Amino acid sequence: MKKNLLSLLALAAIFMGCAQTQKVSTREMQLLYDKPANIWEATLPLGNGRIGMMPDGGIDKEHIVLNDITMWSGSVDKDALNPDAINYLPKIRELLLQGKNVDAQNMMYEHFRCGGLGSAHGSAKDAPYGCFQMLGDLNLSYSYPATESVTGYQRTLSLNDAVARTQFKKGDVTYTREYFASHADDVLVIRLSADKKRSVSFNAGLSRPERATVSVTGNVLQMEGQLNDGYNTDKGVRYRTKMQIVNKGGTLAANDSSLTLSDADEALVIISSSTDMLDKNFNATVDNLLNSSAKIAYDKLKSGHVNAYQEKFNRVELNLGEQDNAMPTDLRLNNFQQNEDPAFAALYFQFGRYLMISGTRENTLPLNLQGLWANTVQTPWNGDYHLNINVQMNYWPAEVCNLSELHKTLLNFTNSLVPSGTETAKTYYGAEGWMAHMMSNPWLFTAPGEHASWGSTITGGAWLCEHLWEHYAFTQDKDYLASVYPTLKGAADFFISSMITEPTHGWLVTAPSSSPENAFFMPGTKTAVNVCMGPTMDVQLVNELYGNVLKAAKILNIEDETTKRIREQLPKLPPMQISPKGYFQEWMEDYEETDPKHRHVSHLYGLHPSNQISPNTTPELAAAAKETLERRGDGGTGWSRAWKMNFWARLHDGNRAHKLLKSLFEPIVGSEIKMDGSGSGTYPNLFCGHPPFQIDGNFGGVSGIAEMLIQSQDGYIDLLPALPDKWANGNFKGLRVRGGAEVDAVWSNKQLSSAMIKAETGNTFKLKVPAYAASVKQNGKELTSENGYVSLELKAGEEAKLEFVK
Repeated sequence: MKKNLLSLLALAAIFMGCAQTQKVSTREMQLLYDKPANIWEATLPLGNGRIGMMPDGGIDKEHIVLNDITMWSGSVDKDALNPDAINYLPKIRELLLQGKNVDAQNMMYEHFRCGGLGSAHGSAKDAPYGCFQMLGDLNLSYSYPATESVTGYQRTLSLNDAVARTQFKKGDVTYTREYFASHADDVLVIRLSADKKRSVSFNAGLSRPERATVSVTGNVLQMEGQLNDGYNTDKGVRYRTKMQIVNKGGTLAANDSSLTLSDADEALVIISSSTDMLDKNFNATVDNLLNSSAKIAYDKLKSGHVNAYQEKFNRVELNLGEQDNAMPTDLRLNNFQQNEDPAFAALYFQFGRYLMISGTRENTLPLNLQGLWANTVQTPWNGDYHLNINVQMNYWPAEVCNLSELHKTLLNFTNSLVPSGTETAKTYYGAEGWMAHMMSNPWLFTAPGEHASWGSTITGGAWLCEHLWEHYAFTQDKDYLASVYPTLKGAADFFISSMITEPTHGWLVTAPSSSPENAFFMPGTKTAVNVCMGPTMDVQLVNELYGNVLKAAKILNIEDETTKRIREQLPKLPPMQISPKGYFQEWMEDYEETDPKHRHVSHLYGLHPSNQISPNTTPELAAAAKETLERRGDGGTGWSRAWKMNFWARLHDGNRAHKLLKSLFEPIVGSEIKMDGSGSGTYPNLFCGHPPFQIDGNFGGVSGIAEMLIQSQDGYIDLLPALPDKWANGNFKGLRVRGGAEVDAVWSNKQLSSAMIKAETGNTFKLKVPAYAASVKQNGKELTSENGYVSLELKAGEEAKLEFVK
């Protein structure tokens, strides 16, 4: 957003070390706190897509957790593929066809799993699978000339600038700290200043719980080490972190493991860090980035960072009312349960976009379960890529929220899985093509998990392929589509060559598989089973994959054996089935779930993110989906509540989607792992809590808000399809639709008044006319409406300004 004069003056005051509290426009987006963070989930996340930090704003002692998205232990697991598994596949399938799921599952427990340790049940920091880990800790201990108590404490994170700030007064001195992860110079920057000379004194030290050596050379502090490759060799990921203090005045001294600055006017703490995972010249990279940044004046460092960050952030605006930038964010979060402040929902939306811009960048690793941020060396569930919804949810907002280039980290990762997935398909199923099960990592793990109850899901690769198609749908980039067609085709080839025919209906089904992490009772018993054939989600994913391959082939003028076999198999896939009780069957048989309130709602994949269930085109299925959601309930883990927001938005029930948003906003502080949905919600720093922290819920929530405002999956643009009553007035700018366009919209009293469609590529855009609009005008000229839609033929770069006449 463009800053008004007051904001510019406030910014200038910061540069000059001014003592006054910054005044913020009600259109500015910021997180605000009136005390230091007392838990990690209250600290402020900063990142540039590669490295990041989370300062707690402590007064006497400040703890800043440092992160690097490539801080992964482990290596390629040479034992991951189990060559004996395929010998048991025929018997497992035979047992499933006979309805002996328990016996089939027991056989899988013993024989049809990964080799080696797999994910070590989520504790793999010293196993070959590996674990995403924190980089280290920066600890700052401050000394003050005054002993008086602190007043006027304030801690903020500007989403508009991606700059955090801590400010307070002690005695007659006001201290100001600013922090950012530079998007321009690729270093972490902290500026410590005061409005009285010789008032800045502190000690700085780097540390890590394990595998770290700290040393000092001149005014540079260094930490380096090597993570475990899982075999206790010298082949693990190496890292190096250097910190330099650039001081104005004062005395800088060093000991063996820390730096101390005394009586300075101000200081810059600059941190450069890298690993050799993606950069074999990482040592030179660290030195070059540090040396160049240390020579740049602070105001230039900051302005370069802000300009680079804003290029992405400013693409989208959402206004649902004036922002309350005087009330602390944790209090606003608490109050939402009573006042349901629309502006807070807009803040959360932009915070999610901020997290994506800060958490990933092109040509690096995908956002993991915690994005870029972690505060331990053993991150929950290894901080890996769960392929049964979680890593995909991370990228749901990428296209619609105008961050398409950041989607590429997941798309590139998907392509990179093909060689490993090809070996897995051949080793376990004797099949063609490639596939992945339910979890992966930077070492491209595609084997089943170590326990069939959750590790046997067979469609992880197929779900990733949905993202390959969606990127094309939004960009219309045919060169890109041609580049990923082999990956799409290979994923289809796996199912073409591996599905079996079940005898009752003659349907082609996956076997063995499972409906992610959920179980059912065998008929007439209370024996819980996960392993099955043809679960509903698999059917939907295979159907979608086959359809996307055919669409891509038509666009690219390809006709081959794969397209021929897809056309033969499509009519043989099972239909989506509705139970006599009115809800969607999760399995091919109408089994009783062990947990009807289960966090996964996998059998509604066809509703969202896919488009096989729609109130417009399949009303009977949509009604069954609604009944399924009613039965599942509005509880669940943080990300589960976010997914349900998207479901209800697709069902055009804005108020129910808003109810789920309110549920997602339930304030929490605990980080103990819970799977039953208790203790779920949002932490003080707006991180989503499973619990523990999982960033997928943040991105799922952003996606849900976007789905409430704009949809395009049915072949036309639908504006405000699920607008809740609480958002009666508002506007947005820059959201994107399939077909290749950006859209702005303004509404009041829940009715559109104007919109603008800007074509990113030449196309004809179909727009649904709201029932309350008598006509739609473009540049004052009434458009012809056919069956409730108007069509706009636009060239790339052209804009259509629309007015909705009541």
